[in-house]
Amino acid sequence: MKTTTRRVSRRQAMVLGAAAGALPLVHIRTAGAAGKVKIAFWDHWVPGGNDIMKKQVEAWATRNHVAVEADFITGNGGKLQLTGVAESRARAGHDVYTFYNWDVYNIHRYLQPVDDVMRTLIAQNGAVDPTAAYLAHVKGHWIGIPTSTGTQTKPPCARISWMRAHGFDPVAAYPVKPEHTGAQDAWTYDLMLKLALEAKQDGMTFGMGCGGANNTDAIDQVGAMFHAFGANVADKSGKILLDSAEVHAAMEYCTKLVKALPAEAQAYDDASNNRALISGKSALIFNPPSAWAVAKRDAPKVAADCWTFSAPVGPAGRFVPTATFFWGIWQFSRNQTAAKELVTYLMERKQVEARDNFVDGYDIPPYAGLLDFKVWETTSPPPGTVYNYPIRPWHHARSSLTASEADPDVAVQIYQSAMHTGMVARLKGGQSVKQVLAWAHDQIEGFMH
Repeated sequence: MKTTTRRVSRRQAMVLGAAAGALPLVHIRTAGAAGKVKIAFWDHWVPGGNDIMKKQVEAWATRNHVAVEADFITGNGGKLQLTGVAESRARAGHDVYTFYNWDVYNIHRYLQPVDDVMRTLIAQNGAVDPTAAYLAHVKGHWIGIPTSTGTQTKPPCARISWMRAHGFDPVAAYPVKPEHTGAQDAWTYDLMLKLALEAKQDGMTFGMGCGGANNTDAIDQVGAMFHAFGANVADKSGKILLDSAEVHAAMEYCTKLVKALPAEAQAYDDASNNRALISGKSALIFNPPSAWAVAKRDAPKVAADCWTFSAPVGPAGRFVPTATFFWGIWQFSRNQTAAKELVTYLMERKQVEARDNFVDGYDIPPYAGLLDFKVWETTSPPPGTVYNYPIRPWHHARSSLTASEADPDVAVQIYQSAMHTGMVARLKGGQSVKQVLAWAHDQIEGFMH
């Protein structure tokens, strides 16, 4: 059957919420996977990302005699989140919806458990990344399917020539082969600080921000840095840990790091670091390969001088920021059988790899058995530039989700309020460590009540 594709604007999302409320809550019982399915995808920023998804959906729809309506909804301006909230309140809309990071946990009470789908996918694709499991495995049940589409890590991407000139060769440290090098052990937060200060003197800076909720790249990067120091801000029992030696060590480090951050760091959003790299004004950013991919198109000399590699190591280890997308099936879905079969098909290895090839390896499958695609070895320029973008066993690294050490109901508020970057921004604004920790303590206490 033919699929239809629509892009949903912010205004349309509001209209959807109102219109959906008037729809009858009828659950259609189907034989097999017949009938109609409506699915909302994230609007992939990479050219071709939506097209390959549409082709795969059409192939499944034709084979199974199901009419599939596919919408591609942008994440810009909170539109993906806004539409999901509208549908949950109206109890009508799509059968399958896409959620980003904490949104799947926030909306979990409206989602149908998908333990049966996840048993199949884990058997086929391997274990789920711990940060994805933390968000989507709630009260003993899977309430979302971790998807490769849009899922990413946010490791450093640096200018090779500048880094080499200042004593660290990222290509030699992180080669295109399964190898742990001594130079990886030397890539520490102390070395990053030294290089960041030198970049500031060179007018290149490290494009790292400390903006608010629209600066998730910074929220994820700062959270991973805190984890590398063992600096947990709260635990699952509700104890606030801001007085720990580890938190104080992380804060003292940040008082030095903020001197190297761009002057406009407090005003950063998620596009700022991309622009800094593409324009040639930054020697290093923390990001998925989006900035590199745009540079490949618009500033090819910059792209050819970029290398992606793992995050620095700190006293508690090496932690790489992650961001995960999920597909959830609403409890009010009218065709849950077909919905489950469609998402299972889309997460089979063949389909996942085909989509990843179209987006230059941007999408990271959050399953252990799907991290061997050739695309990360062959993508260029330079060849292998994103080989170390997925977390490799020989990196001796772990995935990081900011604030995930806390109880999820508290952690989501810490994350979405951008508390970690707020702490860094206050240090950059001249507040003392004592003042910043007092502010953070008040914030967490408020979240707990």
